[in-house]
Amino acid sequence: MQVLTQKDCHTDYLSLMQIGILGFGSQAIAQAQNLRDSGLNVKIGLRNGSNSKTSAEAMGFEVLDLAHLAQECQMLVFLIPDECHQQAYQEMLPYLCDGQVLCFAHGFSVYTQEVVPPSFVDVILVAPKAAASAVRGEYVNGRGVVSLIGVAQDVSSRAYDYALEYACALGSGKSGVLPSSFGDEYECDLFSEQAVICGGLEALICAGFETLVEAGYPAEIAYFECLHELKIVADLIYAQGLSKMREHISNTAEYGAMSRTEALRGLLKESMKPILSDIRSGAFAERFLQERDNGFGKLKLERKALQDLEIEQVGSKIRALMPWLGGK
Repeated sequence: MQVLTQKDCHTDYLSLMQIGILGFGSQAIAQAQNLRDSGLNVKIGLRNGSNSKTSAEAMGFEVLDLAHLAQECQMLVFLIPDECHQQAYQEMLPYLCDGQVLCFAHGFSVYTQEVVPPSFVDVILVAPKAAASAVRGEYVNGRGVVSLIGVAQDVSSRAYDYALEYACALGSGKSGVLPSSFGDEYECDLFSEQAVICGGLEALICAGFETLVEAGYPAEIAYFECLHELKIVADLIYAQGLSKMREHISNTAEYGAMSRTEALRGLLKESMKPILSDIRSGAFAERFLQERDNGFGKLKLERKALQDLEIEQVGSKIRALMPWLGGK
């Protein structure tokens, strides 16, 4: 895969644009600050009565409602939750005009056609592969996080340049910008969230904890072994990869991992294939949007059920012994 950097960015179109950021959550705040510090003109779009207006204005940003944002800005950046895109888009649609650019940080709403842009606008993807704290923190430290870029609609013949410029303004040109597509980003992102870094990891932790507790081991010890110590290994993998992680653990741990990984990997892959198929077929998106339309009732019940798990009850007590972790 081609890796682009700042030296590959040969245009300066965005300096002539007003960039409108929809929302003022953590990712929007980070990106708006980075763009402004890169010399770009940024305004914030919020619904009337939004609690975020005061904080946005306190940080020096002009705040507009969505209709006026669509009229005053040449680029509109969707940094609100996926489930809110359609309603916000409908509010702005009557005011969109030739030459504007719609930018998304996730492929969900465009790829699933929750948002169907008009034929006269460019549609681009710029997806930083990091949490907001890193997007801002790395920029402040003179670096940048890796971003994916893609184009769904190129009316101006400049859409790819816009995406690369935007990524570089976030700081990604100092690390790497990877070409992608709305579909690839959407499907891979959802798969990783569901099968690996969120759903899969949660399931693995809980299964390990429950296996030890059901076998008669103290819950506190099970918590340390199956959850608390995970950060040590995750940090090593994040910084140095799997093989280097192996160099930092004991021979006992490495031999144990070697002897179990193949069997577990086979079982996990068989469980993951239907998850990917469900995402690619559109079935997951359909269920998610139905859940949205029903007020996220099931999701709210699941949050409460998770809080009631023994591992969460034990974890709360364990973390209280280590206030420096900053948790509750």
